[in-house]
Amino acid sequence: MGFLSNNLINVVLLACLVTAAWALIDCVTRKPQAFPAAGKLTKPAWLAITAGALALLWLFGPLSIFGIASIVASIVYLVDVRPAVREVSGPGRW
Repeated sequence: MGFLSNNLINVVLLACLVTAAWALIDCVTRKPQAFPAAGKLTKPAWLAITAGALALLWLFGPLSIFGIASIVASIVYLVDVRPAVREVSGPGRW
């Protein structure tokens, strides 16, 4: 039973880390001008949020209060900010 629960927690951790890394990498590749044009926080602010989320997930895991806040921040970026910035900047990056 312990083996199964440990593996499940590791899968959840990996999924959360991949999500946070995806948010950070996507944020890095977007044009800085697109963020204010889309009515969102600036690129440096989102870089700090997504990098902090990845670091907190790595340090505390997904089942801590910091981990939960981190995954929420990453999902907010991917679901709200990314589509808005993508729409403003078009398909090209950088």
